Amino acid sequence: MTNQPKLSLRIDFPGGQRLGPGKAALLKAIAETGSINAAAALLSMSYPKALKLIEQLNQDFEQPLVQSRHGGRERGGSDLTQLGQEVLELYGRVCDDALKASHGHLAHLAKKLAEKD
Repeated sequence: MTNQPKLSLRIDFPGGQRLGPGKAALLKAIAETGSINAAAALLSMSYPKALKLIEQLNQDFEQPLVQSRHGGRERGGSDLTQLGQEVLELYGRVCDDALKASHGHLAHLAKKLAEKD
């Protein structure tokens, strides 16, 4: 466990859509594994939950973020679309910028924490 505080951000959009660390982690895992099932397993998430989150993401944005290929000779799989890659990158930038901006405040807050045995 690190002794540095961590910052986690959830973006609440005006239309009720949300993008936070869980959905971002799922997108990243899909990009890394090429599979919704493998991404869910990597994150210790059930496949139905992962599928539900992807369906939400695909509906929330102007175009799908994840595109699936059905099985057969070429085998199935899933990839981030160009928009999916862009959204994941932008979310990462928002998080990085927020962490940089709040680093001193987080360190100050950490000093105020009670000691744990």
